Amino acid sequence: MTQNLTELESVPPRGRQRPRVTSLAIGGTLVAVLVLAALLAPLLAPFDPNAQLMTARLLPPSSAHWLGTDGFGRDLLSRVIYGARPTLLLVALILVLTIPVGMLIGICAGYLGGWTERVLMRITDIFLSLPNLVIALALVAMLGPGLMNGALALALTSWPPFARQARAETLALRRSDYLAAARMQGINGLRLMFGHILPLCMPGAVVRAALSLGGIILSAAGLGFLGMGVQPPTAEWGSMVAEGSKVIFDQWWVAAAPGGAILFASLAFNLTGDGLRDRLDTRHAN
Repeated sequence: MTQNLTELESVPPRGRQRPRVTSLAIGGTLVAVLVLAALLAPLLAPFDPNAQLMTARLLPPSSAHWLGTDGFGRDLLSRVIYGARPTLLLVALILVLTIPVGMLIGICAGYLGGWTERVLMRITDIFLSLPNLVIALALVAMLGPGLMNGALALALTSWPPFARQARAETLALRRSDYLAAARMQGINGLRLMFGHILPLCMPGAVVRAALSLGGIILSAAGLGFLGMGVQPPTAEWGSMVAEGSKVIFDQWWVAAAPGGAILFASLAFNLTGDGLRDRLDTRHAN
């Protein structure tokens, strides 16, 4: 009897299960840290990110400058914090441009079918076959470097995955009982497409957007690295890596600081996208 009581006491209550740490929780926390750092940059940055002090150039990390200084004596920690602003703004602009265009084309192709679907999908395939960064570089070379031009260039080749996914989901919904019931109530055309099909396609678009943010950040950093993004002296991670690459063998921290920030942002959005996929799509749940 004593042994049985001991075993019962050792069994943890069912209601007291440990909270599960998911990739969505980790990624959401990292994204929140990134967004807060961008919003509170004037409060968090210890120095002016554009203040130059040639007597303090290329200093290693220390108690005064936690991440060191660059070739112009600017504090790298301050520049990394401020560099989150143009990166997040560029990502937001790209999503605002790509998601509506991709969803519109995909839903129209899947719902209307016929020649409309063939033409829209062939256009989508053409854009999908274009290399993102190469086309972005060509467009920025024609339009000129800058934040808005960089966003337009990257958005031009970022919408096809949203269109293909929206088309596939629309085709699966087109013959569903849900839409058949809506048609019986006299709902057709644009009202059916954007009032009933669009809300059902949005979860997949959100997951797709979250998973693509890591690649978008890398592409934006690539534009900055090649001098086609945000122009100096504005702090931008890609251009900071380009500056640090000139002295990477002697003063490694100049390139490592913005490179670590790019890694942090990409990891945060990838974890968030993976967690959203597990949460919204039960087929991928563990």
